[in-house]
Amino acid sequence: MPSKIVLNADLNVCSALRSWVGNNSEVLKGFDLLVAEDVLERMTSGGSLDNLAVRSSRAIADGGDIELAATILHGDVSGLVHFPAPGAERAGDVLSEPLLRAALLNNLPIALNPATASAILRGIKGSRRGFLIFNPIAGQGDPNAELAEIRNYLEPQIMLEVWMTKPGLDPGVQAHELIKEINAFDQEGQGKSLIIASGGDGTVGAVASALRGTDIPLGIIPRGTANAFSVALGIPTSVKAACTNLILGNTRLVDVALCNDKPMILLAGLGFEAGMVNKASRELKNMLGPMAYIFSGARQLVEQQPFDAKLMIDGETTEVHASAITVANAAPATSVMAQGFGQVIPDDGQLEVIIASPRGRMGGFSVLSSLAKSAVLKNSANNADIFCVRTHQLSVTLPKPQTMVIDGEIEETDRMTVSVIPDALKVIAPIRLSP
Repeated sequence: MPSKIVLNADLNVCSALRSWVGNNSEVLKGFDLLVAEDVLERMTSGGSLDNLAVRSSRAIADGGDIELAATILHGDVSGLVHFPAPGAERAGDVLSEPLLRAALLNNLPIALNPATASAILRGIKGSRRGFLIFNPIAGQGDPNAELAEIRNYLEPQIMLEVWMTKPGLDPGVQAHELIKEINAFDQEGQGKSLIIASGGDGTVGAVASALRGTDIPLGIIPRGTANAFSVALGIPTSVKAACTNLILGNTRLVDVALCNDKPMILLAGLGFEAGMVNKASRELKNMLGPMAYIFSGARQLVEQQPFDAKLMIDGETTEVHASAITVANAAPATSVMAQGFGQVIPDDGQLEVIIASPRGRMGGFSVLSSLAKSAVLKNSANNADIFCVRTHQLSVTLPKPQTMVIDGEIEETDRMTVSVIPDALKVIAPIRLSP
């Protein structure tokens, strides 16, 4: 259920509705209030409704009740407050009006007087509110069916409001807008709001970047190709199981890194990792799913050229001739180039740095097999061509620009500076049974 309330009253009792709104204005600040134009005019004749988010529909006389009823039937409303005029002449008609009929059909809370309206408002205020940022082009499934499935699992437990991602608009911008709304709603410390990202790692990363440093939990319903961040935290990748995880509500604080001043929840890579991601096009991912990365990785292994780099780690400078430099904050076992220690710990306040310097194509195969074995056995790689270190920050200087990947985004650069911010993000994730 979203955080919208329809307000309505017979025209001769609009003053009672106005008084109720005034008495509950602090709580109502967290809601969008939908009111017919003529009802709103009567309500504001005794004073404005400043600081409240009020949106008017057409007047009741012009079909505003039908317009608001359609909004209710669409599932975009969390409650109906309707004050009818007293008197026996209204008793037989009250449940036949479009607003009330729509609310009954949608099993929506209905208040017919100030006492029940306040009770409903307190109930809604104390409920968990979930703002779902939904990417309809993520994954290979039917987005309409998946969204309906998410609503079916979550809405009995969580008031859900859906925000669709839009082409050309960073989901992080949408998340920042929601953070402002949540902070206003939860200013009295009563709120239980969360922001849910449903899409691939790009959508999740953008929302996570916006949430870093806040106390608002990030929920994830993964629907992408790799879903690397979800897998790294043990979040289920099926819609039903991911929704169950959200309902359980266990939270975990994880680190966030900054790479060239950009937030990074997964990893950054120069060389092999960047080339592999660059070759895994959207068309290839649509055709092959996660296998796209394996296919593009095989191509990159053949084509990868070594490069020179100067690293500064913990104040010490090192020059390397490498085919891959990977810096990981969090990564699943399938991110092979991050597995120098056998696993990447997302909440230890450190970055895992893996530098691979194989000699020839066979050396490249040996490096990949060593890292893959480390991921399976969860121990450090044993290969002379692999150097691994954990650190809080590092910088890489390149004499020639190289392709770099940061959480799936590709760019050209001649430097890479990465630092970690411990416990910067609260994520709803399963309870850990082991470190």
